[in-house]
Amino acid sequence: ALYQNYPNPFNPTTTITFELSGTPAPVSLVIYNVLGQEVATLVRAVLPAGAYRYVWHARDDRGAPVASGLYLYRLRTGDRVQTRRMVFAK
Repeated sequence: ALYQNYPNPFNPTTTITFELSGTPAPVSLVIYNVLGQEVATLVRAVLPAGAYRYVWHARDDRGAPVASGLYLYRLRTGDRVQTRRMVFAK
């Protein structure tokens, strides 16, 4: 289960939480801009069942601050994909 980030809208950080069940599986949690371009990868690992919480500091993978606007975050676990929206407001 992928939950809505909080706070939303956010500045300067937001927290993304999700829960996994079953056997350990490859998991990725990636942030995209509205053009569908990958901005940041928060998780790319094999994770066991449990609850997880990750904080995004509104920076891309190179550490540069991102622009204000709408972003999508996508959780992939095996063959399941869930996506939610969030707003970064400076």
